[in-house]
Amino acid sequence: MSQLKKELYRLCELYVADSIKAIKQKIADAQESANDDTKSSAGDKYETGREMMQQEIDLNKTRLSEVQKQQEQLIRIDPSLIMQKVQSGALVYTTGSNYYISIPAGKLILNEVIYMAVSPVAPVAQMLAGKTAGNTFTINGVVNTIEKVE
Repeated sequence: MSQLKKELYRLCELYVADSIKAIKQKIADAQESANDDTKSSAGDKYETGREMMQQEIDLNKTRLSEVQKQQEQLIRIDPSLIMQKVQSGALVYTTGSNYYISIPAGKLILNEVIYMAVSPVAPVAQMLAGKTAGNTFTINGVVNTIEKVE
């Protein structure tokens, strides 16, 4: 059982929770701004301002939906499982980078080591899918070797 995978999983959970909180705050701020806009403004200016705020709200609702899908994807991962091949939930050490196949949370740093949290549908994850330790793959013309999968 990998404590490291559990820590990476926890960082992904924090990433999702922080993203949801920030997006909900943006929606609330835009709603408040739209509500504060008064009719005393010139008619067209008022409507334009409200429309812009509505677009902001709609955009953030779309973002919120995407982050909630990432949260659902993360919930399906059991960080205590040790993988033999690259798949969702795997921690992959390569000669080039280290990857945590989970959600697109980007760069995670633990114990001064960088891990890239990527979605299983990300191009690099698709390239690695099903491979095991010892297999090679090429990214940007550079040949890398999978050193370990867990």
